[in-house]
Amino acid sequence: MAACLSSTLPRQTIHRRFCLTPKLPSSSTTTYYRRPHRWIIGISSIAVSARASSAAAAAPGLDADDIRHPLDKQNTLLLKAIPGLNDIGKALLGPVSEQVMVLQNIGSSVLVSENQLPELHQLMIEAAKILNIESPDLYVRQNPVPNAYTLAINGKKPFVVVHTSLVELLTRKELQAVLAHELGHLKCDHGVWLTFANILTTGAYTVPGFGMVAGFLEEQLFRWLRAAELTCDRAALLVVKDPKVVMSVLMKLAGGCPSLADQLNVDAFLEQARSYDKASSNPVGWYIRNAQTRELSHPLPVMRAREVDEWSRSQEYRTLSRKMF
Repeated sequence: MAACLSSTLPRQTIHRRFCLTPKLPSSSTTTYYRRPHRWIIGISSIAVSARASSAAAAAPGLDADDIRHPLDKQNTLLLKAIPGLNDIGKALLGPVSEQVMVLQNIGSSVLVSENQLPELHQLMIEAAKILNIESPDLYVRQNPVPNAYTLAINGKKPFVVVHTSLVELLTRKELQAVLAHELGHLKCDHGVWLTFANILTTGAYTVPGFGMVAGFLEEQLFRWLRAAELTCDRAALLVVKDPKVVMSVLMKLAGGCPSLADQLNVDAFLEQARSYDKASSNPVGWYIRNAQTRELSHPLPVMRAREVDEWSRSQEYRTLSRKMF
């Protein structure tokens, strides 16, 4: 919502969907909530660049660590402990590749502004204000795969891309949850690690001498990425203030369509998540669950819904909500 909204995708894809299945737009990078993925919904988002610190400037009302999931904190420390990881990323993603990604995305999309799709523009402005970060550019791109992703290239102004099919699938409030999920990646400065994850899924094994370590790094990065998505789902919840809205996005990314949207039931989807927990609680179920998710860039939608529900009922969330609003 890389997204990340996206559901879950195996390592071979280039894009990342938000808040859905983890995937990237073709030949580009990143969520938000993937090919069917990255964000919330797979909402996943993939940021393709070095660091978006300008957009992630700490604000007096909300600090990135206020929303960072414990697993995100833990896995970020593990990544930082890997010697030379930053240098490897810079070597694999040069300025030409970055420019290709930027031009490919903005050349075939519509830039949202006060005078162009103003309703979507306002949703982004409101979400950015709540999360206390600078609003990135927002583009809408024609694509039948519901997806949203973020690109942040070497200190340049980051931008978020939303596919038209995602706009059709979601209500306006749900769409704002997706945008907030993507903003969560910028707020928490996820860009550099998202870039590395994308590099590994799009050909790092072909770099001479890198294949021996790529498998290890990929596993570490995907473990971190799944945790980062949980952080960004929290950002979405803080913006829309209703856990059922965020869970509805995840549910629709998992199995929704416009013609059936009015028949979907968030409570039933949450009960489905509890059933999944129960089915995987024994040793065999635990092993199968870990084997199925280890190579995914996003947590399973039902698990993300459960995490959103639990955090919405926590004292931590209530305290943070009072502090912000």
